[in-house]
Amino acid sequence: MNHFQKVADRLSAYELDGFLVLSEPNRLYVTGFHSTAGAALVTGKGSWFFTDSRYIEAARRNISDAEVEENTSSRPTLSQVEDLIQSRGIHRLGYEDAYLTVAELRRLEAKLGCELVPATKLLLELRAVKDQEEIRQVIAAQRIAERALEETLEFIRPGKTEREIAAFLQYRMLLGGGEKMSFDPIVVSGPNSSMPHGVPGDRPVGEGDFITMDFGCVCGGYCSDMTRTVAVGYVTDEMEQVYRTVLEAQLAGINAARAGVTGAAVHNAAAEVIGQAGYGPYFGHAFGHSLGVEIHESPNAAPSNREPLPAGAVISAEPGIYLTGRFGVRIEDVLVLEEGRCRDITLADKELLILHTV
Repeated sequence: MNHFQKVADRLSAYELDGFLVLSEPNRLYVTGFHSTAGAALVTGKGSWFFTDSRYIEAARRNISDAEVEENTSSRPTLSQVEDLIQSRGIHRLGYEDAYLTVAELRRLEAKLGCELVPATKLLLELRAVKDQEEIRQVIAAQRIAERALEETLEFIRPGKTEREIAAFLQYRMLLGGGEKMSFDPIVVSGPNSSMPHGVPGDRPVGEGDFITMDFGCVCGGYCSDMTRTVAVGYVTDEMEQVYRTVLEAQLAGINAARAGVTGAAVHNAAAEVIGQAGYGPYFGHAFGHSLGVEIHESPNAAPSNREPLPAGAVISAEPGIYLTGRFGVRIEDVLVLEEGRCRDITLADKELLILHTV
């Protein structure tokens, strides 16, 4: 799977003769091939991928719809790109202004004899709308994460630390086929669960704790993302009320999510439920974000997003309530937006689960 042609088809709309792709996530999106070094040049009359000896054999096996060329110390990538700019008559070259450092841009300006045009938006617009193969990869990653969760729930018992649970969760995702983690897993328990992005530590879980686990893995270059909050032994009435409120808020947001509505409308549907329950000040982040070759992409289901969400967008659905120093709850699924509806691709149960300790 690659997207050379999709990029090429959009060049004229941005009045570009070509696009130079240097960042790792965008290279993966364009080429369908993962490497830590390389560059892709896309034009309306052909595309090229450049990499070094570490990746050249794999690149030639895996990349289609582009010429694959090896760079060397005597003939580095920018020299190869410069030659193509001259021979192909490239005058306006798009570049990733959202990814390049100032130093990298100055290096391009000094080396390439053409006009450099900031055009990250072209790639982000394409990445916002997933095709069926991209969605299949996200679903595959999601299934790996869900199986790992099932195994981790059997592993959890009083005395296990947050760090041990996080390590086990990662191990099971890797063993199940994950290429790597989508991000460092969040596993927080008891009073630590009030921190939305808390870091797993050496706190042992105990009776009466909530444990929030936010995690995902990569499959075929695409990320999964999910959060489940479970209880150990028992819950108080307040804990159960907060959990039910978060679940109702998530379902309200999911019900509102579909192509053509704004990200703000989706967020507000969930936030209204939390606010009416009296917990409005304790929900401080957005309802969701897009994900794909990166764990955070655009567009977002956030109160600041007044733009319609496109069909084919893949977004998280993750409201939460966080009572400082006491406990927190977050529940997260992943949605595919379609005309008139959304499809929840997360199958894991999200009813309140109390893990019995005997």
